[in-house]
Amino acid sequence: MGHFSISDLEQLSGVKAHTIRVWEQRYGILQPARTATNIRTYCEDDLRRLLNVATLCDRGYRISKVAGLSEQELCAAVLAGNDAAHSYCQRVNGLLAAMLAMDECRLVDLFDQSIGQLGLEEAILRVAYPFLQRIGVMWQAGTVNPAQEHLVTNLLRQKMLAATDALPPVAPGAARRWVLFLPEREMHELALLFMNYVLRARRHHVLYLGQNLPITELRSVCASYQPHALLTVLTAVPERDEVGSFVQQVCQHCPSTDLYIYGPLAQLDFPLPPKTTRLALITDFIALADALATEHKLGATNQ
Repeated sequence: MGHFSISDLEQLSGVKAHTIRVWEQRYGILQPARTATNIRTYCEDDLRRLLNVATLCDRGYRISKVAGLSEQELCAAVLAGNDAAHSYCQRVNGLLAAMLAMDECRLVDLFDQSIGQLGLEEAILRVAYPFLQRIGVMWQAGTVNPAQEHLVTNLLRQKMLAATDALPPVAPGAARRWVLFLPEREMHELALLFMNYVLRARRHHVLYLGQNLPITELRSVCASYQPHALLTVLTAVPERDEVGSFVQQVCQHCPSTDLYIYGPLAQLDFPLPPKTTRLALITDFIALADALATEHKLGATNQ
């Protein structure tokens, strides 16, 4: 069982710490344990209950009514509700509660609802990204286990692959060409998969090389495919003091190709080689993909 502070619960649920204390004292929503110094600590069951309570309150339920529900009645009420298309916080809370319960069916249902009502891109930006950010908070607190994280990432990976596969094919000769890859030993693929979808949805052609690519392979790839751009995401690899050197090596292998880098390690302070662009936000990348698609289309029209 994980252990959370009240500030952890505030970050994960979106409910202010003051409100959580009021709900505890007035309605008995949660019954935290206390440390030897009288500090509240909460377990996964407490977090799951708070997420469900917050979801119902966001839907207009009175806290006095919610407080009287049993655990089974609380879960049934959450499942019975029809979330509005823009109730992003409710969706994120529902996903967290389902993840903690290892409820794959509920996770799939929530992902499918979000994608069906918002489309894949908005669902990823408005629901999946905030969800993953909250999981990151739980990792820092040591309160999410690898099985829970793998369940979520594999489901998201599956949804993005299915959506990408459903897009119409693009001929490489009639489109801007990209090579997408992750460095050797880098396995964090979700951001790159999303970028792959964004590019293909805008009629770019993508050579998707995925995880764990030895950097020496890029020279032959660029020689045969002749991409307009390379794109990589730097999350955990390489080591922080080797990131600048890694970027330099990529550029040496493909000196005439634009390079775009994204991810936490890409934001470190190191000099960028020529033709290299650092992307700070995923929305920056989407704007870039839109602009380049428009530029390519106008260029083809004027020929």
